[in-house]
This record gives sequence, structure tokens and C-alpha cells, in this order.
Amino acid sequence: MNGKNNNDLITKIAHTDFPIHKLIARRWSARAFSTKKVEKLKLFSILEAARWAPSSRNEQPWRYIVFTDDNLERLDKARSVLLEINNYAKRAPILICAITKKTYSDTGIYNKLHFHDLGAANENMFLESFNQGLIMHEMGGFDRDKAKKVFNIPDGYEIGIMIAIGYQDSHKILPERYREKANFPRERKPLSEIAFLEE
Repeated sequence: MNGKNNNDLITKIAHTDFPIHKLIARRWSARAFSTKKVEKLKLFSILEAARWAPSSRNEQPWRYIVFTDDNLERLDKARSVLLEINNYAKRAPILICAITKKTYSDTGIYNKLHFHDLGAANENMFLESFNQGLIMHEMGGFDRDKAKKVFNIPDGYEIGIMIAIGYQDSHKILPERYREKANFPRERKPLSEIAFLEE
């Protein structure tokens, strides 16, 4: 079910077949970012949520390079790696480059679960963003080669995704294709297609 409050901000509540936590039910990938500054304490809470994600052998391979509107020059450099399809995210006051360490620290052996673990940390951030009254959007549409140079990514690490975080604005600021998408209901495959109970 979709709803709008008095500020024309969209909320999307998942229509679930079984009960789930309300924070999960209302998390969605909004794109209408306000330019309003995000309080540092909220940002730190979001990053703290990532810190407590589970990971293989407790390696915690995720790393976050964080850019805020406190340093517009650096934030503009981060914005420069985004492809045109993600121009909407340039309004966000926070951009993050999420990277992951490819090997285990104690053995140097390749960690085949490093991306899985980064995803778990990112989801913690997603949920905490909504808990803090913010929105978050993950983006694969960016120039990876440029990002590696701009963010000075060291050997042994791999770029996962770009993340935008901020307050939500009216969806009317978005290009038409995204305005329409913002009004689509959230949909997922039926549970029977993704989970198989062996009895």
C-alpha cells in the first residue's frame, strides 16, 4: 500500500503474506532526496548499524568512504563518478562509496563471502536510515574505473556500490520516469518461488 503525508512525501508499506517488522515493511529505495543537512549523530548511528552486521569469521570486510555537504568540494568529486541515470542522487547531502576487503586478514586467503558480508552491512544501514527518518538508495550506476581513482581504492579492496542518504523530498522533483516509479506499489516474488520447505 502506498500513502502520502501532508508534505507530499511517499511512504510504501509492503503488503506481506506473513507478519514482519514494520521497519522492514516500510523500507524502500526512494530517490527524491532533499538537500537538507543530515545531523552527524544520525549518520554515525547508520554507520554504527553497519558495524554490527554479521560476517564470515567476523572479518567485517566492509569499508565506507563517506562524503557529506560539510565539504562540498569532496562531495562534488564523489558525485562526479555517478552516471547520468543516477543524477537524482546528486541532491543527497551524503554519498558513500562502499568497498570490501577481498581476503581474510589472518591468512590472506580469498574471502568468497566478502560481497555477501558487505550486503549484510548495507542492509543494516538501510534499515537504520529509515529508523532515523531518512531515506537511502544504493546505486550500481557509476564509473568504477573513475571511482577507483577518485576514492584512491587500495589493492586488495573492491568497490561494491555507491550509496546516497538524506531526507526525503517531494517525488515531483524527479524526472518523469522516476515520478511514475515512485507511485508503483512494492512487489516481490511469492514466497513459494524463493523458499522451499523440505518436510
